[in-house]
Parts: sequence; C-alpha cells; structure tokens
Amino acid sequence: MAIPPQYDAIILGAGGAGLMCAAIAGQRGRRVLLIDHAPEPGRKILISGGGRCNFTNLDVAPDRYISANPHFARSALSRYTAADFIALVDRYGIAWHEKTLGQLFCDGSARQIVAMLLDECAAGGVTLHLGEAIRDVGHADGRFSVAYGEQAASAPALVIATGGPSIPKLGATGFAYDLARRFGLKVVEPRPALVPLTLPHEESLFRELAGVAAPVLARAGGAEFAEAALFTHRGLSGPAILQISSYWRHGQPIGIDFLPGRSGWLIEAKRTRPRATLRSILADLLPDRLAEALAEIIALPGALDEKRDAVLADVERRLADWPFRPNGTEGFAKAEVTVGGISTDGLSSKTMEARKVQGLHAIGEAVDVTGWLGGYNFQWAWSSAWAAGQAL
Repeated sequence: MAIPPQYDAIILGAGGAGLMCAAIAGQRGRRVLLIDHAPEPGRKILISGGGRCNFTNLDVAPDRYISANPHFARSALSRYTAADFIALVDRYGIAWHEKTLGQLFCDGSARQIVAMLLDECAAGGVTLHLGEAIRDVGHADGRFSVAYGEQAASAPALVIATGGPSIPKLGATGFAYDLARRFGLKVVEPRPALVPLTLPHEESLFRELAGVAAPVLARAGGAEFAEAALFTHRGLSGPAILQISSYWRHGQPIGIDFLPGRSGWLIEAKRTRPRATLRSILADLLPDRLAEALAEIIALPGALDEKRDAVLADVERRLADWPFRPNGTEGFAKAEVTVGGISTDGLSSKTMEARKVQGLHAIGEAVDVTGWLGGYNFQWAWSSAWAAGQAL
C-alpha cells in the first residue's frame, strides 16, 4: 500500500480562518494541505457585507466578543490586530471605506479579499483541494491522518477551521463539533447568533408593520445596542436586533426604547402643543405606521392637555422600555454566525492548540468566540488563524 502524502499541517476548511492560517504557516516554510468540501473557497466572505465584505472593524476589543471565557480572545486579537489586516489589504491595493461604527468594507468586491488570501496561500506553497468531502480523520503515533475524496494525507498538526452551522445553504455543518468531541474536547451549546427574532401571533399588529425601520435602543441579556430595528413579516430584524440576538435566550423578553436619548418629551409637548394627540406627536418622531400602531396599543384618546403629567410620564416609560417576548429566531438558516462552539477551556489562547491533544488546533467560528455585527467575526478569524499559523 502506498504511503499517503505527508505534510507539516493539514487544515480543514477553506473559509476566512482556514485560508489565513494556511497562508501564514505556508509562508513560514511549512508544507500545508488545505481541504474543503465546498467547490470554491471563502463562501461566507463572498456574501458578506452585501458582496463587499465587512472585513474588520476599527473598534475591535475583547469586550466586543461573547464567550464562556470572555478573556480568551484577548491574546490573539492583541497580537494580530485590525491594523495588521488593513496593512495586508493595502499591500494588495484593495480600496476600502468605513461605513458606520468602524465597519470597513471593500469599495469593490468581496472577491478581492478571497483572491488576496489565495495569493497569500500560493506564496506559501499551500496545496489546496476543493470539493473534497472529509471521509475520515484519525490520530495515531503523533500524526493525524485525513481521508478526503479518493485521497488521503497525514501530518503532525491538524487545524479545525470548518466554522459553525450558520448558513447551511453554503454547506455549513456541525462537523467541527463532532470532530472536536472525538478528540475529547468539550463543546459549548451552539445557537444562532446575529439572527432575526420571531414574534408570536399575539404580536400580529407589529408583524403587520413589515418593512418599517426606526432607530431604537434594544436591550437583552445585560447588553444594549443603539441602531436600527426593522419589522418583518415574521418578527424583528435590523442591526440592533441582530446584535441583541446574540445575547437573547429563549423565554427572555427584549426591551425596545423607541425614542432613545429623549426624556420628558411628551410632557414638554403638552406645554407647547396642548391640543395635540399622542398619535400626532409620535408621527413627528417615528415612521407613520409605527406611530399609529403604538398609539393604538397605548390607547390614550384626546388631547395632551386633558392628561395628567403622571399619565404622560407613564407613556414615556412604556415607550422607553417596550417589552417584546420573541418565541424564537429564524434559526441557523438566517444566522450570520454561531454563539458557542468548541470550548476555549481546552485550548491555548496563544496557539489555539488543544491542551490534551498535541498538534490539534481550532480557529475561527468553530471556537466559542463570537463577535458583534460589523467585521468583528472576520477579525477573530484572521487573528485566531494567525495565532495558530505561527505555532504550526
């Protein structure tokens, strides 16, 4: 029987993290094999940011990440920063711009980022096999063996970079978790993150507002985000809701401040426009259909000067913390990323290597580190990949 090709490292998954790790290790002189069951690399990169790839964020910091160990991401993020990745992008002459809140996008196409990473892999002599399903992974005598397609290979190092189950239409699965468990690593329960929330039937009035958006402050799980919320035919979406979804748990309410930053506005309106109604005041501050729906539910008939200040103050409080009780999310199909994953307890924060299995590394979305919306998750992919690539 022929001996399978031998490499220094085999990386499973040619997404952002896998490509980056392969490039780093390859350029350090390592013989690297990169395998993916998808027919093309970087599929999440290609669809991100509306096809322009929100590739990092100027405000990256460890507190923008969710993990059972909130300090785990600190090491990798500090050693390979947003500025480092921007320098790489600049070296390739890829034009970019800041959109909002530190979010950086390509001026042109996300394909430029994939092409850059492939060029970096080529510079490191990386062997890339696409459209090859992993049939088996073994470990014996200090080496990992991988059977893929009709081929096989072995190496003393194996990197799990196959992501989480979010966006299954791109081929995403829980493969990383199954493999991690085989090697004795724990997995923090994965759940959809950066995902729209669904509302129960009794909130049908709000579901009838599909297409209406407004700037709000959303709260859940001890976190809050001031961005736009969007009503959908199934519930709530928009940046503020996607952000808060990562912190929300089933059964919990979320609170929406429909008029963030305003205080005493309704009592002041009573002084300046005494004959106005709640409906007319809200229509000046919110989209018309939303103003009408809120006024209908609050049911405060008549002019403002007919109401005591205490009543108006109570209305202000309701609109500042309006409770919604989502009955679920739109699931992994619509989730941009996954909260949970391979437990950081079993990994080195410096090298991303499993503490109990020498040579086994896990990076990117496969790990229990999840960033905010806005380029944070790609930066974790680059940083964790760099950390592992330096250790291979």
